Amino acid sequence: MTGALDVAHSYRLNHLDLILPDGQPVRWALNLLYKTGLTDRVYGPTLMLKLCAQAAQANLPIYLYGSRPEVLNALQQRLQQQFPDLMIAGVKPSQFQQVSDAEQAAIITAIRASGARLVFVGLGCPRQEVWVYENRDRLGMPAIAVGAAFDFHAGLTAQAPAWMQKRGLEWLFRLSQEPQRLWRRYLLFNPLYIFYFSLQYLRIRSFTPSQNPPSSPLNYS
Repeated sequence: MTGALDVAHSYRLNHLDLILPDGQPVRWALNLLYKTGLTDRVYGPTLMLKLCAQAAQANLPIYLYGSRPEVLNALQQRLQQQFPDLMIAGVKPSQFQQVSDAEQAAIITAIRASGARLVFVGLGCPRQEVWVYENRDRLGMPAIAVGAAFDFHAGLTAQAPAWMQKRGLEWLFRLSQEPQRLWRRYLLFNPLYIFYFSLQYLRIRSFTPSQNPPSSPLNYS
């Protein structure tokens, strides 16, 4: 929805290597609009665990970037309990602000120098997608934006029950857990998403990705 409402972000999203259907309503829309036949969504927290398992098996160090220090501390402990062979090359919490070009370059240099081969980014939407778009070429390694996975796997935020996830009701559970932070996202964007989907399904309107790149980096951190 951020990409649908923001031309610059539309360009960023459509110039990443992979955009995955993290939510069930997105999977349903893809199946209805494009007959993709997707049988399940690609859930960020599950994807993160599968990649950690593969990284541990292949001896590929990972880096955890974003969130708060207490989240990263708990996340490291729980990941290493679950994957004893997993190598965590480094971690860095978010500064929750924009930084200078020099500061952003220093962050990238530190990640590269850590020896990591894969970066998980947990800055929240849309900051994490902006960060991946702006820094992927300088990183020289895959960067995976995984949303709330850091909080979930650190054990600090509850996940929706499986039955709610399957039925596309995870948003309702998360809204009940964090109403002050998430009310705008869900109560405003959900109806707008349905409206935009209906326009496209009925062929009243099409949504063409922007061809104009952002004029300058945002340097989120």
